[in-house]
Amino acid sequence: MKLIFAIINNDDSHSVSNALTQSGFQATKLASTGGFLMSGNTTFLLCADDSRVDDIVAVIRENSNKRKQFVPNAASYGEGSYTSFPVEVSVGGATIFVTNIERFEKV
Repeated sequence: MKLIFAIINNDDSHSVSNALTQSGFQATKLASTGGFLMSGNTTFLLCADDSRVDDIVAVIRENSNKRKQFVPNAASYGEGSYTSFPVEVSVGGATIFVTNIERFEKV
């Protein structure tokens, strides 16, 4: 058995959730926040047989998209004066962790 942690941008959360459900996978959803951009994410927890992990990852990959976004970046120009200018960063997609699980029970 494997435990899958999938961190998904909130923009893709609904489509990932629907696709997992339509594919017969059950997941627990947790609200989470990214550390770099401090933006909203959803963390999905799924438990699956080893043979189903690639299927789950494929569903997540198909329904979470990377995209470019401009975010403010503060840079110092001289003493005490700060100017904010946008910087393009890549957001979205998924970060997936797969770990071994010794025991799983659903009671």
